[in-house]
Amino acid sequence: MYRRIRDLREDKDLLQKDLAAYLQCSQVCYSSYELGKRDIPTDVLIKLAQFHETSVDYLLGRTDVKEPYPRSRQ
Repeated sequence: MYRRIRDLREDKDLLQKDLAAYLQCSQVCYSSYELGKRDIPTDVLIKLAQFHETSVDYLLGRTDVKEPYPRSRQ
């Protein structure tokens, strides 16, 4: 999972501080997510999936399909 969030960030030529600003956390906190030193809270996983236009399952390594799931109708 941690490598995937790093790879997705790097694919967009973004810095850790860019994602940290989006997530409203420090760069050190975000770096800890990428290094696997800190568990990523569910709400942060959801925000990362939305930002990268993918699914949480992709971020978690449960699937290799990058495309997000269709949004459910409520």
